[in-house]
Amino acid sequence: MRIHFIAAIVVLLAVLFLKVSPVEFALLALSILSVLCAEMFNTAVEAVVDLASPDYHPLAKIAKDTAAGGVLITACGAAIMGYLILSKYVMPRYGEVLAMFGTVSDMGTVIAILIVVIAVIIVKSATGTGTPLRGGIPSGHAAVAFSIATAVSLNTRDPLISVLSLLLAVMVSHSRLLIKIHSLREVVIGACIGSGITLLVLQLFKMYG
Repeated sequence: MRIHFIAAIVVLLAVLFLKVSPVEFALLALSILSVLCAEMFNTAVEAVVDLASPDYHPLAKIAKDTAAGGVLITACGAAIMGYLILSKYVMPRYGEVLAMFGTVSDMGTVIAILIVVIAVIIVKSATGTGTPLRGGIPSGHAAVAFSIATAVSLNTRDPLISVLSLLLAVMVSHSRLLIKIHSLREVVIGACIGSGITLLVLQLFKMYG
């Protein structure tokens, strides 16, 4: 519910800033409310199942998985609705931001990713945590994933491709949290290092290359 509420607040703030039409606002509000209601029903089903079957039972698992699946389907529908409504407002502006950086060098992209990898290893060695490929500060997977996503965004300057690349980077980073190899702090630091170094290197290549 906390995640859903945060997402709802972000969307509502974007709606106020973008000044969408009343009909579009109503559709977005309905989508948000449907996700919140689905999550509440899911919580209710889980509570009843736990009360009726404290021990593991295959039918209890089916009930919980089905309820959770309902939340997932509702959230996917809300995401599609949000994209269809907000994309025409957000994507052109995002495209203008990407265009401000201009074209980047292919060699600069390769060098930027290599520098990110080296920087991750140096930081891990300096902090004495983890190995180059596992654990420690920062998350190497997050750093490289966001480095590539940043490079793809600046190379293509296509808003949709950029968003999809960043989503893939988020998924890679999230996987490190799920398998408990990294903490959220380590993942965020890795993402900042990856994006920051890549952006800096590509701009230097643009200026002096």
